[in-house]
Order: sequence, then C-alpha cells, then structure tokens
Amino acid sequence: MQIEVHGRGSGRMSASEFRSFQARRPDRERWELVGGVAMMMTPPTIAHNQIASNLERLLNDALARHAPAWLATQWPGLDLGTGDFRPGPDVGVIDADYDAGQRFVDKAYLLAEIVFDTDEVIVPGTDRRWIEVKRELYRTHPHCRAVLVIAQDRMEVALDLKVDGAWTSILLQGREAELLLHEFGLSCRVADLYERTPVPRT
Repeated sequence: MQIEVHGRGSGRMSASEFRSFQARRPDRERWELVGGVAMMMTPPTIAHNQIASNLERLLNDALARHAPAWLATQWPGLDLGTGDFRPGPDVGVIDADYDAGQRFVDKAYLLAEIVFDTDEVIVPGTDRRWIEVKRELYRTHPHCRAVLVIAQDRMEVALDLKVDGAWTSILLQGREAELLLHEFGLSCRVADLYERTPVPRT
C-alpha cells in the first residue's frame, strides 16, 4: 500500500515540511519523500528484515575490529541536503558517536537497500524506479564509499564502491560470490547475507 501526502499549494512537499510531517507519525510507519511526494512504504517481508539484520550484524562484527568509530544500523534517518528526496536506507554505516534522542544523520559511509515492492514505484515526474533514484542519490552523497542493492528473492548484490574518487560497479551472484568491503573490514560470502531466509541456496 502507498499513501501519498501532498505539500501545500504546489501539490508537492518540501524537505522541511516532510520532516515535520514525519515527526508526527508513529515510529512504526516508514515514510520516504519521493520527488516531493510523501509515501508510506509497504511493510517489508520477514525475509527482507532478516537480510537487513544479517548485513547489520556482519558489518558491526567487522567494524568492531577494523573501524570502531563507525557502526551499522538499520533504517538510519539520512539527510541528503537540499532537494525533494528523503530516502530511508535499510542499513547504513554512520558515526558511532551519536546522541540518545538523535533520529537523523547527515553523514553515512555505506548505504544498503534490500529491494522490495515499494522500491519499484516510478518516481513522480520521471520514468525511473525509486530504487534507481535512491542508488544514484547515495552515490552522490559526499561521504558515501559503498552502496549495496540486495535482491530479496535470489542471491544477488549490486555493489558500488568509491575508489580514488571514482565509482566502480560489480554484480555479485550466487552463494559463493565474495563480498569484499576492505574499508569496512568485511569479507563474507553473498550467502551469508541470506542466512535463515527461504531464498534458494543455489
């Protein structure tokens, strides 16, 4: 299900209006600003949540050894500066030093999405899927060094890595494909992301 909430007058909602609106919603609701339109995200599947939990755990285990100033967390509130997009990443690596009541950050070093139904919607005013726009937004975030787009129905990860200021893209497929994130201290198999899910083990 998608719920749209339009901004006053122009039919679009500004980023500040969206954050004010979002603050009034129950914590259980997930909202994203998609091309100036506030959309409530479809509740994710159990498999989606398990993949996110697996990635968060794998990253935090690696970060504890390799980069303890960072931590991985699910659904960090990310502010990308100006514009009429406010995505809600499924998993992000952020600074480990944060305030008790903090909801949003303006720096994320890794951003990951596990693709589900709402990611396939077409962004208003474009012919592009929301997941494609999010991937591009994450790559333009100046602090981001890695972007993962993870399928939830098959063992597949689209990985973007920023190396020496330039982005490279790799498609990892199959259980034995190796996910290497040197800057985050992580080395694992793609299959490790899908532990305790019904995704076929082939």
